[in-house]
Amino acid sequence: MAEEDLSEMAKDVERHLKLDPPESSSPPPCPSHVLENVLENVLKFLTSKRDRNAVSLVCRSWHRIEAQTRFEVFIGNCYSLSPARLTRRFTRVRSLFLKGKPRFADFNLMPPDWGAQFAPWVAATAKAYPWLEKVSLKRMFVSDDDLALLAASFPGFKELVLLCCEGFGTSGVAVVANKCRQLKVLDLIESEVTDDEVDWISCFPEGETHLESLSFDCVESPINFKALEGLVVRSPFLKKLRTNRFVSLEELHTLMVRAPQLTSLGTGAFSSTHDGAQGEQEPDYASAFRACRSLVCLSGFRELTAEYLPAISPVCANLTSLNFSYANISPDVFKPIIRNCHNIRVFWALDSICDEGLQAVAETCKELRELRIFPFDPSEDSEGPVSGLGLQAISEGCKKLESILYFCQRMTNVAVTAMSENCPQLTVFRLCIMGRHRPDHVTRKPMDDGFGAIVKNCKKLTRLAVSGLLTDQAFSLIGEYGKLIRTLSVAFAGDSDMGLRYILEGCPKLEKLEIRDSPFGDVGLRSGMHRYNEMRFVWMSSCRLSRGACRDVAHTLPSVVVEVFGSDDDDDDDEDDDDDEDDNADYVETLYMYRSLDGPRKDAPKFVTIL
Repeated sequence: MAEEDLSEMAKDVERHLKLDPPESSSPPPCPSHVLENVLENVLKFLTSKRDRNAVSLVCRSWHRIEAQTRFEVFIGNCYSLSPARLTRRFTRVRSLFLKGKPRFADFNLMPPDWGAQFAPWVAATAKAYPWLEKVSLKRMFVSDDDLALLAASFPGFKELVLLCCEGFGTSGVAVVANKCRQLKVLDLIESEVTDDEVDWISCFPEGETHLESLSFDCVESPINFKALEGLVVRSPFLKKLRTNRFVSLEELHTLMVRAPQLTSLGTGAFSSTHDGAQGEQEPDYASAFRACRSLVCLSGFRELTAEYLPAISPVCANLTSLNFSYANISPDVFKPIIRNCHNIRVFWALDSICDEGLQAVAETCKELRELRIFPFDPSEDSEGPVSGLGLQAISEGCKKLESILYFCQRMTNVAVTAMSENCPQLTVFRLCIMGRHRPDHVTRKPMDDGFGAIVKNCKKLTRLAVSGLLTDQAFSLIGEYGKLIRTLSVAFAGDSDMGLRYILEGCPKLEKLEIRDSPFGDVGLRSGMHRYNEMRFVWMSSCRLSRGACRDVAHTLPSVVVEVFGSDDDDDDDEDDDDDEDDNADYVETLYMYRSLDGPRKDAPKFVTIL
């Protein structure tokens, strides 16, 4: 539901709620608390966080009632408000989703000890929400003590998801496994988990469990397989299981036999340790897959041995999601498998499948909605095995595509334009041309026409990542046509401050702006003064920003927190610099600014200066 429609709906409801003064024969007006009860029951069915945010702005009574009916809270930046403000406004929260560091932290562009501590949040929620059932964290620093407090504070706790988090180890996971007796979901995804030499799998309580999802493919330490097997046997509701690379193919076979009800499986190491000793026959892996008739999602395939891959053939026809992003697969091995996967909607892979493999995907996967191609060798010197030929093949064969992330070294405007024409339903287009300022591989011209076509023809686009040789003309087109873009990522692109100005003045929905290694400076930064209060965050690194311009933003917009770090001088001096030349000469390496309801944070490390 659009925010404009909600606003109009709100006016209609308010008009109906405003009763005329009663005549002598008319019944008395409905008490206000009755009307609020009606509204409360209506708002319970409103699940979209954007719709709820819009509803809360209608008037004070709607703001209060919306808070009373909010059971799930999403916080896109852990520093946008304090835990105290959260617990003061929302009193019935059962599910909390919290994000910490900005996305560029994934590319090692942010110091590891920058912040995003979970500690104050778990302390506040432990007191305010004893009934809390679900916590999802992304890019947060989570300690073992935090996990221990969480496990001890919420007796009905059911779901823990830690995505790209750090700071904790297997001992913290063990406490959660042991104390959260109603646990349904324990997903550790792309997180850094310290090996404390604790047998955390054995810490789950004896007897039948409530587990529905268990993911630990990112845990880089051996596990007790006998304990894992016993846990799987005691978990009749288990639907999703993703193991790490220390689980062999023989052990995976055992787990599949024990849990044929699985719908999502992460295979761990898809290689065998069978040596044929004592005449033992190798397990029939294909039969185990055939018995898992509900399996629709496959991932993992770490340390893949190609000769075993055909074992998944019995389930290929049922698969809707296939993830080969850890498997170095050649086209010859890949093509016989993918040609059986006619129902795939989500497909991730390394670029080792080459353009030839992408052509096979295009010929087979007509229902594809999401595609991600990652680099096996991210070095800028190699030519790379995928190019515009693979992208164009996908656009011609997979016309229902909605989201794409594509890493390559060679791209053409023709291929990008073809995708814009063939896949008009795209909402996410992220093209990462690795290397600095790479032009069209054939014509050697800028990539302006290709990206311009994307924003012109893909009317539903909400997320865009641009790279390669781009001029201000490309950013002019993005500003002119990208009216629904909410997230924009820019790398090694642009040629003047006008490019940044086009974006900030032309994209009214923009919430998140990420820029690295681009020639945008103070003029471009100041051109967005009217926008920053409305945006979630702006990240700029290796650009041409002075500390003086950053300080101007901080002084002009008190509700926006401006952090700088990695500059020539990270010491925070409170003196006002009257010497503009000296001030402007003090360039900052990284600017990170975000809106906050509670002002600057109190836990900034020494290398961070809050202006």
